[in-house]
Amino acid sequence: MRSFSVLCLTLVVSSAHGFASVSVPKSSSSVTALNAETITLGIFGGGTVGGGIVEIINAKQALFEKMTGKTIQVKKICVRDASKERDFAVPDGCDIVTSYDDILDDESIDVVVEVMGGTDEAKNVVYQSLEKGKNVVTANKALIAKHLPDIEAVLNKVNAGRETPVEFRYEAAVCGGIPIIRSMQSDFVGDEINMISGIINGCTNYMLTSMDRDAKSYDEALKEASALGYAEADPTLDVGGFDARSKLRILMRLAYGVEVNEEEISCRGIQELTKMDFDYAKMMGGTIKLLGVSKKIDETRVAAFVSPCYVSNDDSLANVNGATNAVEVISDNLQSSTYIGQGAGRFPTANSCINDIVSLAKGDVNALPFNPDAPDKIFVNNYDSVFYVRLQYRDGIGITRQCGEICEKYGVSIHSLLQNPIDKKDEAAFVLITEKVSLTNIKKVCNDLEALDWCKGQAFFMPVLRENWV
Repeated sequence: MRSFSVLCLTLVVSSAHGFASVSVPKSSSSVTALNAETITLGIFGGGTVGGGIVEIINAKQALFEKMTGKTIQVKKICVRDASKERDFAVPDGCDIVTSYDDILDDESIDVVVEVMGGTDEAKNVVYQSLEKGKNVVTANKALIAKHLPDIEAVLNKVNAGRETPVEFRYEAAVCGGIPIIRSMQSDFVGDEINMISGIINGCTNYMLTSMDRDAKSYDEALKEASALGYAEADPTLDVGGFDARSKLRILMRLAYGVEVNEEEISCRGIQELTKMDFDYAKMMGGTIKLLGVSKKIDETRVAAFVSPCYVSNDDSLANVNGATNAVEVISDNLQSSTYIGQGAGRFPTANSCINDIVSLAKGDVNALPFNPDAPDKIFVNNYDSVFYVRLQYRDGIGITRQCGEICEKYGVSIHSLLQNPIDKKDEAAFVLITEKVSLTNIKKVCNDLEALDWCKGQAFFMPVLRENWV
């Protein structure tokens, strides 16, 4: 009879209120190697994703043994409330624990799976797991976006002089079930990435689809997204674009080797969008999507932004609807590669965690989880684009002339001026479409326009994704 090694995973479970803090001493000692007969897992977080991981392991155990020659065993799951009823079957021999130390100090646990969320307690769990020689699998985009250089430093310190490196895997952290991280680590090594454009937040894409296709208002779309579980109780991270910005920051490091504080990336959410904007987008032959975009300006500079964008109907991203995610990578060799799939949810996210776990069980090695850094490349918070500018106005004389004069002052060429029939006088508005211009200059134009007597409120502007939109 063929014998199999056993891979044990430890799961730590959390609730919406987080975990109790436990102090864990640092250690650089190594634990059970991944080629041992029994490999154990410890999971931090027994909620939606943690439960999904356990369910997949329970269902696919025999297949995983055939693929890896090892048995993947969930040994412990760390949760906030051990008495809470779980929505998954706890594996035989698996302990539900509440102390971080029960996993971190267990030398038989080889892989720590962090799906507890948050950044502070999760950071302690991840760092101490790595320092103890345990491989880490995480779905925590916020943690990585905020602490990527520190995670890299911990890995470098831990792996100095080690024959087999301690691994940090995070496929589930960006776009849930889409295997974009693995692809960025392996499929573009002989290529040069020039641009990334992504629908990388499912909640906002669902909302924008409802606003476009079903003529819902922003408030109606948000209420519907919340009822379906796409939006959090506080949806600010989603609708404000901040969730997408965290994911974009990670993709930028993988694509260009550039380090950037995510707060430096220009970020505009969807709160200012109205039905009027979708009416104008239809007039132009397209729709509006919240996108995370990064562009290589030249050999040393990279720009990026998160913003609603006008996208033509014939664009592949225009037809990605509902809570679906999509990432387009434009590169020298492969030209355009688009990845589409479910960006969140129990099983899409758990599936990516499982892929990382199985890869570790097979002995796959990736000593540079964030790809090599490129110190010669810098981030610049400015970019060139065609822009859509919406202005609400009071009746007046010379409005068009003043728009032209201010645009001329800052070297902005106007491509077209659009105005739909006015149903309500207090909602009168028109749209300027510019030629390609810098973000800096379009901001100056908007600031000057807003100072005029006829301009009501702030000007709303957004990039047009493609230069050849017409």
